[in-house]
Amino acid sequence: MIETSLQLKAKKTLQWTTKTIPPLKEDEILIKTLAGAISIGAELPQYNETDHTDHVPSYPKETGYESYGEVIATGETVKGFNIGDRAVAFFGHKDYGIVKESKAIFVPKGIQHQDALLVILSCDAAKGVLKLNPDENDRVLVTGSGTVGLLSVYYLKEYMNVRHIDMVEPHSSRGGLARKLGAKTVYKNQSGCPRDFYDYGLECSGFNHAFKALQKALKHEGELCILSDGNKETFHLQSDFYRKELKIVGSSDGWDYHRHAQWYFNQIKKRDSDLSRLFEKTIKFQELPKCFGELDTGNISPIKVLVEYF
Repeated sequence: MIETSLQLKAKKTLQWTTKTIPPLKEDEILIKTLAGAISIGAELPQYNETDHTDHVPSYPKETGYESYGEVIATGETVKGFNIGDRAVAFFGHKDYGIVKESKAIFVPKGIQHQDALLVILSCDAAKGVLKLNPDENDRVLVTGSGTVGLLSVYYLKEYMNVRHIDMVEPHSSRGGLARKLGAKTVYKNQSGCPRDFYDYGLECSGFNHAFKALQKALKHEGELCILSDGNKETFHLQSDFYRKELKIVGSSDGWDYHRHAQWYFNQIKKRDSDLSRLFEKTIKFQELPKCFGELDTGNISPIKVLVEYF
């Protein structure tokens, strides 16, 4: 059996590669990909060499990390998956992927592939929220209504039961979805955001001006978490940080993908979440190189791209 994958060979240079799929080890499963996603905030800076965290990029690079598919083979000691089960894993833009059983996330029946794919980034967002651990009566400000920002709002509302969540987002077209997911007020211009008002802040935009706005908006001894990847701009502490004795914490990856998935999938089953609306563009697997080019030139600017393999 042959695996086809998309590799980044140099700046803005994508190439299809193929290889024979090796035999499974005893603790591995083979997944046939049914759907994937482009995580634009993480993948586009790698594509165009603007990632501030990767000063001297080396090639080739594997692309993508969110994959959903059907288990078509299992190793001898695998107990948690059967052939025909659905799973989410981290192997990226490939039509087949081999992963250890412990690294795959079981997807129960009745979960749509769009919702299943978001389990990874929703866990990443949840980790940042849990680090702040706001009470339901606290005021929280989120900057940036990309995927992580919107998933942060969702988790704040649905898991933490926070009543007052506001957002700063200059793109007015995204404000409606933010409100549906739990945001009370969406400020198009950060100058409209009140000063010294919020107990907690979550930075999800990747831009220093938003980080600056958060520091102004927080109350004395307020706390903020940086959930953005740090791959767009360098952040600078302002006088507000010192004057108000603010606290800052970073967050990366998820807190526990399997435990989070249990809550997340149960929540999705209970009622329509509108989370699938984050996928504002859908393409076929073969269209990935073209889509990256369109994202790079700004011809398209979806929140997230769904990649179909069937």
